[in-house]
Amino acid sequence: MVYGHYDVMPVDPVELWESSPFEPEIRDGKIFARGADDDKGQSFMHAKALEYMVETETLPCNIKFLFEGEEEEGSPSLPGFCRDHKELLKCDVILVSDTGMISSEIPAVTTGLRGLTYWEVEVTGPDHDLHSGVYGGAVVNPLNALCSMISLLINEQGKITIPGFYDRVLDVSPEERELINEAASDENEYMNSIGVNGLTGEQGYTTIERTGIRPSLDVCGIRGGYTGEGAKTVLPSSAKAKISCRLVPDQDHNEISELFGEYFKSLAPEGVSVSVEYLHGGAPYVCPVDSGPYRAAEKALSDLYGRTPLPIRSGGSIPVIPAFEEILGVKSLLMGFGLDSDSIHSPNECFPVEQFFRGIEGIVGFYRAYEETIKDGAGGVS
Repeated sequence: MVYGHYDVMPVDPVELWESSPFEPEIRDGKIFARGADDDKGQSFMHAKALEYMVETETLPCNIKFLFEGEEEEGSPSLPGFCRDHKELLKCDVILVSDTGMISSEIPAVTTGLRGLTYWEVEVTGPDHDLHSGVYGGAVVNPLNALCSMISLLINEQGKITIPGFYDRVLDVSPEERELINEAASDENEYMNSIGVNGLTGEQGYTTIERTGIRPSLDVCGIRGGYTGEGAKTVLPSSAKAKISCRLVPDQDHNEISELFGEYFKSLAPEGVSVSVEYLHGGAPYVCPVDSGPYRAAEKALSDLYGRTPLPIRSGGSIPVIPAFEEILGVKSLLMGFGLDSDSIHSPNECFPVEQFFRGIEGIVGFYRAYEETIKDGAGGVS
């Protein structure tokens, strides 16, 4: 079964797009559009691969397609659909291209995804906005309080301070850490690709480990008070922020949500009230590297790129992937062709045309190699 999603992240700020986000445009060898990589373009590769195999009569097995429109919201409806239609969705493996590669020349197969929790928090003070000159210095400013509370969520060592947050974090063996770091890109190249001049994170871990095998916490948005043109001297009555955590095995997103809510409220000073709304979340996921589908992907990408793909863990989340395993009892193979330079979730998202065609070829190669693993009796997922 092939899984993909056609919903996309908001295009804001739309004024930063160099072309219309929903009118695909090819320039400089890349397709520019919202969803060009995540995940319309990569899903379309599977449709074209199927078309090729049908026309050439080389399709080696039955294929089911499951495309949804709620992935960026955490796939709230899909687990229920899976429970109600287990027989319809019965399959041996789920093939997904919603991940990336190390570079256009270094292939990879994603073997792990971080989980996710996402909240909206609100800090409320006075029952209406106040004059910042008349009341400033005497009344707690909810925006000041929110910023102070957020600053206490991560300490100077890059550790998340929520009590109990790390209790279930599964340590990765030194051997696997060494293998993961083989896939690391040069840090200067990494910084240049995203336009920054420095990196940060949890002490004792490399950049690729921080984004793959360690949890993280980020503020995704903040608002409150006056943000229009010019000045308005106002002490806002409330302030809001959207905060997310990326989780790793064996953290439970529901448990982490409760721990976060209790702790965040405890950080509030007197003079304000705090609400925490849980928006969505999902579990982390790990795929074995000794399965038939993994070996098929390894062979297909080796044939295509002339080198063995590296197993990597992605910092991103696809919440329905662990749900597939729980409900359908089937593992997913994450064979994506996206690049760090594709600017997913940002203005001017793109996907190299060469990667698009390579993806089609790699997918066809996967089916060819998977057919061989079936003949060898190793087609299942261990």
